[in-house]
Amino acid sequence: MPDTLKITLAQHNQSVGDIAGNAAGILAARERARESDLIVFPELHLIGYPPEDLVLKPSLIERAAAELERLAQATARRGPAMLVGSAFVLDGALHNGVALLDHGKVAAVRLKHELPNYGSFDELRLFHAGPLPEPVVVRGTMVGVPISEDIWRPEVSRHLADFGAEILVCINGSPYEINKEALRIAGVAKRRAVDTGLPLAYLNRVGGQDELVFDGASFVVNGDGSLPVQLRDWEEQEVETRWTKTVPGWRCDRGELQPLASHPEDIYCAMVLALRDRIERSGLAGVALALDGGLDSAVGAAIAVDALGPDQVWTALIPARGADPADGARAEALSHALGCRYREIPIVTALDGGERMLAEAGLASGPDHFPGHGPDQGLAMRLRSTVLLALAERHGAMPLATSNKTVLGLGGALPGDMAGRFNPLRDVYASTVLDLARWRNRERPRIGLGPQGPLIPESLLETGTIAGGGNGLPPLAELDAILKGLIEHDKSVEQLATDGYARDTVRHIEDLLHRGEALRRQAAPGVKLTALNFGRDRRYPMTHAYRSG
Repeated sequence: MPDTLKITLAQHNQSVGDIAGNAAGILAARERARESDLIVFPELHLIGYPPEDLVLKPSLIERAAAELERLAQATARRGPAMLVGSAFVLDGALHNGVALLDHGKVAAVRLKHELPNYGSFDELRLFHAGPLPEPVVVRGTMVGVPISEDIWRPEVSRHLADFGAEILVCINGSPYEINKEALRIAGVAKRRAVDTGLPLAYLNRVGGQDELVFDGASFVVNGDGSLPVQLRDWEEQEVETRWTKTVPGWRCDRGELQPLASHPEDIYCAMVLALRDRIERSGLAGVALALDGGLDSAVGAAIAVDALGPDQVWTALIPARGADPADGARAEALSHALGCRYREIPIVTALDGGERMLAEAGLASGPDHFPGHGPDQGLAMRLRSTVLLALAERHGAMPLATSNKTVLGLGGALPGDMAGRFNPLRDVYASTVLDLARWRNRERPRIGLGPQGPLIPESLLETGTIAGGGNGLPPLAELDAILKGLIEHDKSVEQLATDGYARDTVRHIEDLLHRGEALRRQAAPGVKLTALNFGRDRRYPMTHAYRSG
């Protein structure tokens, strides 16, 4: 039996449904890793993750099976064996699984045992659970292949160890959440490695898919809990890891230890990568967004330029009557610093005509119910949406929304946002937007395409995004703390009052939160960053009578 192994971890992006494209990427990676014994690809890599109901199409499963056979035939040529995640139908049941391809054939298939059914996951709806898996044999070594959720409970890893596994290789489609990388390593992988005494290679996919974004950040943990290999986050990477068989068992040799992005660069990169993949896979020319002289739209524009480059971002100031000239000055300065396209499109004439039309019909432009917006702004907001849509259509771009989680939590949207098709700030509280702006003025994200240096006008950093103290709302820091208590921690009015917040203020904010559910369902989807984002994780009825205090 060999006493050394070379295992390449292919931390790849993937395109859901592009089976031929994903397969071509697999073969190209195998060619680059021709000196390895094994190359590993992420969960459901052949069909893309998460496939949602697309995986229920029989034609997709048939194409995936045919492509898997072609991949298997390629392993008859010199080069490594492959572990490829895909979907399988066995005995009439659909499974999430992984195939070992070696010596020109599908040498083994192992099925996912633990199917997650919480938060963003609904795999019980799509797949059948497989039996507790047994190891596969790779170049004479027994390799256990738990799939994603399989390592979050100890039973699967323990079963694999009992059945002779010498190394654990876990393939994943683990979406990013703030601070999740620490949970993966210390909270899960190290526990499984130390519990079983087996080294564990954790491979995660990277890239954006609709509201989800995957950070990669793959790693290896040895049986003693040490970390010999750490891949980068937010970028594709192929790393050959080297393994040595010692008297106690297999051990991964020390290799790359890449630093992970610190906070808040991590969430900034998450938004950049999610938007980049959303646009590129939609075949669009870029994005268009309305600048309003405020911080949210400024940070949204910076994210867009970092994601796509300045030539693919169209910005516009869309002023109505009584517009503050300072808003235009800030918007123009921002666009110039970013290097993106900018124009001013006033709507005063259209607003005058619209108001006359409504008056003649006996209708009035109703007040906007979002705190902080004055009366008779509803028509102006809708006209801004119309202009933004026209700008986007003119350039073959996608209209971008920039309302943050605080705004959406209170049941509002900023001008032009209801025209948006994607919102990178949807899961970012207003106080965090301020942190991101300050950080981006100091630093440039390593995956960013935008310029170096300060970009966001300093005057915006002094005022923040939402002014507190009016309309029954407290200052921004307190407002976000109350919203986080209600949303992230599911606290009641009484619990937050016990924490020291004014009961009437909390009750008012809770009422706004409940009343805003219908608008949030209409608002643009956006990248998930927290454990309880609006949409995939937090699903409330649009009408209900419950109050927590």
